[in-house]
Order: sequence, then structure tokens, then C-alpha cells
Amino acid sequence: MTTEQQGVTWKQVLADKMPAHLAEEIDTFENQMALRMQDKLDEKVFAELRLRRGAYGQRYDNGYRHDGERSQAIPFPQPELTKGPDTKWQAPGMQRIKLPYGGMTAEQMDVLADIAEEYSDCIIHITTRQDIQLHFLRMEDIPDMHRRLASVGITTREACGNSVRNVTACPLAGVCRDEVFDVTGYANETAQYFLGHKDVQDFGRKFKIAFSGCQQHPCGLTSMHDLGLIAKKAVVDGEEKEGFEMYVGGGLGAVPFLAKLFDEFVLPEELLPLSQAIARVYARLGEKKNRNKARIKFLVSKLGIDEFRRLVKEERKTIENDPEWTNWLNNIRSYEEKPAPEPLTKGESIDLGDAANDFQRWKESNVYYQRQAGFVSVTLALPLGDLTAQQMRDLSNIVRKFTPGAARTTVEQNILLRWIHEADLPALYLALKAISLHEAGAESIIDITACPGTDTCKLGISSSRGLAAELRQRLAEKEWQYDVSLRDIRIKASGCFNSCSQHTVAEIGFYGASRLVGQRRVPHFQLVLGGEWGNNAAQYGQGLGVIPSKRVPDVVEFLIDMYLSERQDGEKFSAFVHRIGKKTIRERVKPFAAIPDYETNKEFYRDWADSREYTIGDIGIGECAGEVVTLTDFGVAKAESIYFDATLLLEEQPMNGNVKAAADKALEAMLKAAHGLLKVCDIDISEDPAVIVQSFRTNFYDTRLFFDPFAKGKFASYLFKGYEQRDEVITLDRAREIIEESRLFIEAAHECNARMLQSGITSPAGFKKWLVDREMQTV
Repeated sequence: MTTEQQGVTWKQVLADKMPAHLAEEIDTFENQMALRMQDKLDEKVFAELRLRRGAYGQRYDNGYRHDGERSQAIPFPQPELTKGPDTKWQAPGMQRIKLPYGGMTAEQMDVLADIAEEYSDCIIHITTRQDIQLHFLRMEDIPDMHRRLASVGITTREACGNSVRNVTACPLAGVCRDEVFDVTGYANETAQYFLGHKDVQDFGRKFKIAFSGCQQHPCGLTSMHDLGLIAKKAVVDGEEKEGFEMYVGGGLGAVPFLAKLFDEFVLPEELLPLSQAIARVYARLGEKKNRNKARIKFLVSKLGIDEFRRLVKEERKTIENDPEWTNWLNNIRSYEEKPAPEPLTKGESIDLGDAANDFQRWKESNVYYQRQAGFVSVTLALPLGDLTAQQMRDLSNIVRKFTPGAARTTVEQNILLRWIHEADLPALYLALKAISLHEAGAESIIDITACPGTDTCKLGISSSRGLAAELRQRLAEKEWQYDVSLRDIRIKASGCFNSCSQHTVAEIGFYGASRLVGQRRVPHFQLVLGGEWGNNAAQYGQGLGVIPSKRVPDVVEFLIDMYLSERQDGEKFSAFVHRIGKKTIRERVKPFAAIPDYETNKEFYRDWADSREYTIGDIGIGECAGEVVTLTDFGVAKAESIYFDATLLLEEQPMNGNVKAAADKALEAMLKAAHGLLKVCDIDISEDPAVIVQSFRTNFYDTRLFFDPFAKGKFASYLFKGYEQRDEVITLDRAREIIEESRLFIEAAHECNARMLQSGITSPAGFKKWLVDREMQTV
């Protein structure tokens, strides 16, 4: 029986179980929601308020969601609000739930299971920031859900919005064989200190912090964070002390940046004040108007790390001393977990029966031997990062029996159980098998990371979850998860150019794109190679070109077969890619880019796990359109080739001044794509770069014809900036940046061309008519 049926509310039931400040915040949000329902609160204001509470709008795609096995219809109370990326705010949405360092107790797991079952579609999704996400929640249920979470010490505050997001940390912290020291407490205390702090409320964009216990493993991914901290020991005044190597200005997103070393050694007592000084400088000097340039990575790049460091050091001197900077240091050891003194099975023999062989394979791939003798950690491989509410509830009972009462989520969308007595592994395996959480292959080539993509994300272009599910099945059939030579290969798929699945740092990455073939759109994925998951994700990959979505599994199999047959002894995949060369690999995968006509194979015109046609509909074409569209397509295609040449030049740096040459080539690619689009305005458009830039600004930027529905003029600004800075000294970082910007500009050019065709803009006459119609609409 629900609380409502009993005549009481969750607010009443949990009144004495919630921290007072959290209860007050939830009450305030509930009042704000009521004002929005009455149209007494502006939607733009409410959007930021709900985002600060972790409540997102989401896309429904006609109410279907892939669950890891098949695409299933999901019932809604408001069926009229279930179509497309522009779904109304009051429709069921997504809730992000913060778990600092990925930690969750068995009691918290029970509550997560309950709210997922009662309020959402019963699916609990683990994110690449160790968060929990629930989908398809009704807005009116969110305040009570927040109360139930608050009653067990979980807050959703600042899970989204322009704030300090969930603070992540290595899930093996405290048990890792290679760590310098346990970073768990430092990560949690940092998260708690900045939660709602006045100095982090005026950012232009989000701010992400990560902790790692070592340099070499990718559990913390400090290289790709706004603020990254790596455990370190150093001698200070003749005494060895613990501290952190501090990095700043990293990030993935559309244009990835590697973090810069800010300080070689920061003592724990300086961790919070120095981080606070960084936040204050970012809040004061960071971009506010243009969200596309508002992350701290752009500020660090603009100022240079030396000047940024100087400003932060000066800012540190001005901050009034806060006792909270150090009050927690004496309690840092309280984060140490205390395992059960003896195995649950007490030496009893467990009969595995027919599961013996599967157990052995699971043990080889999913079990990590802790630095504490006799103990292991076990990774639960979650396809697509999902588990059901019932699985979470059952898992909480397993956690109580076999662990100190807690588990951790991972950045690879899995769950880690720690402090398992090695003698208990057979019993644990059978318990996990009973709830279908016993799959082998954790952190292997089949353990594919995928963002929500077109399933629920408003920005999704292609079905990343559908692709990941297909890849997992295909690769598992080959049993590649057991091949030790493939152990270090990670595959990650994003639904768009934003790096939510972290595809940029995968050995094999993909992000969603689309292409127009004839009069129909075809779902594609951009292939990204050259990334490296190891060493805290210290190497980013680059695009090799787009592949039709339905050929991606074939391409992955081809790449792996090529690696297995041509690799040198001990050669890792990323080194293999570098040795063979992206140019050679691109030529070899080129045949996979071919697309059959619609009548020959209609499957190419549908996305994974979706029976609907992926189309922009029928378009009427004038007699001259064929020639003009062909010239436009040719120009954009040529731009892709020039972009790829830029990536090859960058690979060969620092030889022969190729850094500057690579940047120039990237700018040339953007100019070629812009020139191709301008053919629709003037078939004889000059090839003079100054003319191209000015004409593009007038005809595509000022008219907003080039604007992306969500990113607006972001991609056009890359061309303008590249042209304005063409004569400046180019650093390696700037060369990497402009090459990534060139890739995104070309993708935007493809999309702009498709939108023009859909609108009938296929000739100079059609362009002029569009301008006239646009002016009439604004009168």
C-alpha cells in the first residue's frame, strides 16, 4: 500500500529522516514547480532550477526504449507528449542522481530500486560519471522521489546545470594494488564542500572533478576533467607526505582538451582552498554569453596555463580562511572499509555443477585481486549500463551478505563489489547467476559503453544503444572477451558528437551522424581511432570518416581481424593503429562506406532497434537542382578529405613544422565546406577565403540558415575564429583544437545541406525565395 493510500505523504513519513537543509530545498523546488504549472514562473528560469535538481527533459522517440535485448514500447500517462526531441517540459523526464565517488550502501540501493519501480520504467542506468539515471518520470513525482533519496543521504542537487557535477573517483580506491593511497575520502569531502557553495554558483558551464589513486590506470580519467587530482607522495621539509598532482582544463565534449599540469604537488590542507581559488577565477573570467566556449578548458587555453596559474595563486591569497578546509582531515581514515573477518561460506565446498566452466571464465575476466591478501573485488558487467529495479533490490541483499555493506559504480557503467573473501567467490557467483548479473567479459572488448542516444536524449542523431547491443552480441559470439590480446581494447559509442560515452578516448570510438542518400537520410557513425583508454585516458582519437550504421559491426570485426593478423609481438591496438597509419586504415575500410539504393536494401535506411524508416521525407527537386546539389555535395566531400589530410599532418608533428601546416589544412577544409554550401547561393562563388568567409557570414550565419537546432551558431564560429587567427603562432594544442573544430564544422555542413534540401533550397532561385519567405514571416 502506498503512502497516499494510507492517507499520509512521504513528506510526513520522512520528516525526521531527512537533513533539514535538504528537506527545505525540496520544499522550495516543489513550490517552484507549482508556480511553473500555473505559468507564474518563466520556463527559462525554471529550466535552470530543475536542472540544478538533476531533472532533465528527455526525448521519447515514440515511446520506445532498447533494454539491451530488444526495443520495447513504454506506456505513458501523456501519450500526446511522446514524440521527438522537442518534447514538452511537463512530459515524463530523466532524473540524474549523484553518487560521489560512485559509492552506495545497501540501504541506498534498496531505495533506488523502490523509486525506479514506482516512478520510472524500472530501469536503473549507470552513467560514465558514476551517477544513476532514471527515465520516464512524471514531474509531479519528483519532489517525493527526492525526499526518499534524501532520507538515505542522497541528494540530486547540482547533478546537472552550471555547477560542480558529481565528483568521480577510482572505484578500486582503497583496494588497488597500484594506488599511492586511498582517494575515497578526499573525493567525498570535496563533493560535500562544494555542494551549494557560493563560489560555484556563477559558472558559465558545468565543472567536473575527478580523483585517481595512480597515474597509469584509467579508473579516474583525470586527463579529461576540468579539475583532475592524482594521488602522489613527496618529501616536504624532510618528511614524506601524501598529496596530489593537480591538473586543470581538460574535457571531452565536441572539442576535446587534455588537462594541463597546474601543480606538481598539493598538500591535502591546500586541496579545497586551491580548488576554491580555481573556481573563483573561472566564475569571474570564464565565458558566460557563449555556452559553446564557456567550459574552463577554453579559459585555460585562452590565458595559457602559466597566466591562469598566476591568477589562481593570487586569488588564493585573497580568500578568507575557512575552517571547513581542514576540519575533515583527521577523519579521513574513517572512510576505510572493514570487511567480514571470515568468509561467509566458512570453508564449505560449493558445488557449481554445470556452471563450473562459466565460473572459471567469469573469474578470469571479472575478478580483481586486491592488495589485501585473501580479498577480491568483482565487477558486474551491465549491458548498456542497465539493471532492473528488482535486480538492484536483490543485489542489495547480496551486498549485505558478501561485502561490508556497500558497492561502487564505475565510469564504464558497471558495478563493483569489494572486499569479497576469495573463498566466497563460488557462492557469490551462484547468487549473481540467480539474478542474471553473472555475465563474464567485464572491462573487455564486449563491455561497450554507450550513451542514451536517440532512445532518450534530445541531441541524439543515431542509436548508440542499439549499436552497442548489436556489437556486444556479435563480438560475444566470437568469444573475443576471453582473448587476452584484445583485453585492453575499449569500444564506446555516442549518439552525437558530444562525448557522453567518452568515445574520444576509446581504442575504437563512434559517434552518431547522418547522410543524405538520394532523397532519404541514412544513419551513420563517425569512426574514431587512435584513442587510448589507459594512462588516465591521456591520448585522444581522431575521426577517419563516417560508416553507415548497419555496417559498423562489420567494420569492427574487420579492424580486429586486421589487428590480430598484423600486430607485432606485444603491440597494443593504439600502437598498431599508429604504426599502420590512419591513411592506410581509412583506405581499407572505405568499401564499408558504400550504401545500396533504397529498393535494394531498405535496412540501411533504418537505425538499430528501430523499425521505422530513418528519413527526411520526399522532396521535390527542380531541374537545375541536381547539378547544384552535386556541386554542394562534392564540396563538402572534398572538405572531408582535406580534414583527414590535416589529421595525418598532425600525426607527423613535430617534424618539418607540421603543426602549423595541420592547422592551415583544417582551416582549408572548413573553407571548402563553406564554399560548397555557398554554391546554392552563387554557383560562381569566388574561392578567395575572404570572400567565402564574408559571404558565408551574410548568407548562412546572419540568416541562421547554418544554425544547428540546439548548438545554434556554435559550428559557424569555428570557421570565423580559424580565419581570424590564421596568421597567429599555432601551438600543438591549438592545432588539435582547430582540427576537431573542422570536423564538427563539416558535420554541420552536411546537416545544413540536408535541411536546405528539405526546405527546397536547391538553387540560387530557391535561396532567394527562402529569404523572401523568411522576411515575410518576421514582419
